[in-house]
Amino acid sequence: METSSKISLQAYSKVTKLMGNRFEFTVVSGNAEWAESLIHEAIAEVQRIEQLFTTFNEASQVNAINKNAGSQPVKVDREVIELIQRSLKISEITQGAFDITYGGIDKSLWNFDTTMTSLPDPQTAKAAVRLINYKNVLIDEKASTVFLKYKGMRIGFGGIGKGYAADRAKKLLQSKGVESGIVNAAGDLTTWGNRPDGQPWTIGIADPNQVRKALSTLQISNMAVATSGNYEKFAIIDGRKYSHTIDPTTGLPVSGIKSVTIICPSAELADAMATPVMVMGIRVGLDLINQLNMVGCIIIDDQDRMYCSDNIKISKP
Repeated sequence: METSSKISLQAYSKVTKLMGNRFEFTVVSGNAEWAESLIHEAIAEVQRIEQLFTTFNEASQVNAINKNAGSQPVKVDREVIELIQRSLKISEITQGAFDITYGGIDKSLWNFDTTMTSLPDPQTAKAAVRLINYKNVLIDEKASTVFLKYKGMRIGFGGIGKGYAADRAKKLLQSKGVESGIVNAAGDLTTWGNRPDGQPWTIGIADPNQVRKALSTLQISNMAVATSGNYEKFAIIDGRKYSHTIDPTTGLPVSGIKSVTIICPSAELADAMATPVMVMGIRVGLDLINQLNMVGCIIIDDQDRMYCSDNIKISKP
């Protein structure tokens, strides 16, 4: 436990690349050496998680699950089982709009850049997502195994992994006595405690039209924020902007929403809910969020109109 005087508190930060993304760790402390050593421990924790869940390492447990799809169950760590189980629950409450089995999708159909001039026809798109179905992920808790029912199925944690890693890093730092800090995993961030001046952390909500500019700000503590937006990667076809987010039920990219921001106590849940709300659309997405305890949502549509869940009150500057 850190024992330095509260008078000299400062925010110590470090930026590094993890999980293919920019991570920033911030620890409030009166002792620079203590803060920096704990940030290195948090980085090591994220590196451990990355090795466990990555699909870019042939030796990872997730790759073993994918290689044996349609063939045999694979024994994995309890931690892997538990994240998959939570992912499947999110698939259930979003009616499949969130699905970790997206990994088998044929990327060649969607080149989200200037060369993409037309959408694939509905039949081709539907065929490309035939293996996406979270119900075909079979878990044997007693044997600690995961089995993908059909050959060619693949799971991936791109929609939940960064949030999970942020939560784990936060938990580690708190266990070491860090009373205030932020873990920012490429915009999926979690906060606890307050700034060195005792005020809540101020978080900017990105303007989808000017990503480096904040559309509005939130003052939060002990909460997490995640944003999914079509400004990250997209294609413009016949004057309409299509997000790189694919609707797993149709195989076609979603349109109509520029960004979705989720605010809740867990970075994992915030990360996992942002994309499915884009897929579900404004009315259905907000209806779902309004049924979830301690989860808030801000949606910006293609006409720059802002929609908020019942528990969020926000105004443009």
